[in-house]
Amino acid sequence: MTQLKVDTITDAAGTAAPDLEDGLTINGSALSTVNTAEYYSSGTEPSSPKNGAIWWDTANGKVMIYVNDGWREVELGVSAAVGWTVDISNITYDNISLNISAKETVPFGLEVNADGSQIYVAGNGSDSVHAYSMSTAFDLSTASFASTFSFSNRDATILGFNFNADGTKMYACGSTSSKIYQYSLSTAFNINTATYYGASSVAINSTNSSAQAIRFNTDGTKAFIADFTGYVREYTCSTAYDVTTLSFVDTTSVTAQATQLRDIQFNSDGTKLYALNALSNQIFQYSLSTAFDASTLSYDSVSGLLTSAGGATGAKGDMAFSSDGTKLYVCDYSTDSIYQFSTGL
Repeated sequence: MTQLKVDTITDAAGTAAPDLEDGLTINGSALSTVNTAEYYSSGTEPSSPKNGAIWWDTANGKVMIYVNDGWREVELGVSAAVGWTVDISNITYDNISLNISAKETVPFGLEVNADGSQIYVAGNGSDSVHAYSMSTAFDLSTASFASTFSFSNRDATILGFNFNADGTKMYACGSTSSKIYQYSLSTAFNINTATYYGASSVAINSTNSSAQAIRFNTDGTKAFIADFTGYVREYTCSTAYDVTTLSFVDTTSVTAQATQLRDIQFNSDGTKLYALNALSNQIFQYSLSTAFDASTLSYDSVSGLLTSAGGATGAKGDMAFSSDGTKLYVCDYSTDSIYQFSTGL
């Protein structure tokens, strides 16, 4: 499908106003000034357009393109994510937290959707994932409960929860069954639309003492599983983002720093890895000389302390970065809460 790239954050049109109020942009220029096609911005349908004409329907908030003598609604694509790398030693607590004990008392999984409108927490207290809506993007102080999806018919002990990059797939790490369960979402990041797809084709806990979280490279051809005893297990996916096609590759140790590994996260290009240790209140930072190749990681001698949130004893369950890397969220299963940090970006 043809996609028009729309920038809703920066002022690409150069008008000191949000781009969608001023019109669409192509390569940073207002479409109305680009001599590539007819362009209309109005609340009424333009008359006598040419094929290829673009109409910003201001009355209905839609973008239309004129093809084969008719207007067709265009699916809007989001511009490629900005690359980011966090220096984890720069994190600071925002003094913002959310207690989720009414829904989950043992939170081990945490995710944020791409636009920051929802945050999700899962765990083995309820064997479910719970979605909270944020009325202000990426601001945990504006979160309110939205919905719940149960994993209990698959596994009695869920220790990790993740989405793929575009939110059309969802994963739950089952400790009882030693499998990772995959779900398809007909609407991206909407857990209410999840349907079961299948389980990992390898017994995860035969190579992992306890799988805590699964992460992917940018194209979904590699998967990385955090093992609680301090190891990162690397797999290939013969079908992108499909855990039923996992094949084990190798194991990399981070036990010198993280002896109780709860989660791993990569920066946007896979050249940094961040490892969350459960009880030391620390996130450790590593460099990868080959992107998304865990065997090439080396410790940066850099860590971030989380003692300002959740108490000195810790018991951190999982972490999630915002899509631009500016915010970090950590859940704590000793306080049944989620905490928000700024990363310094």
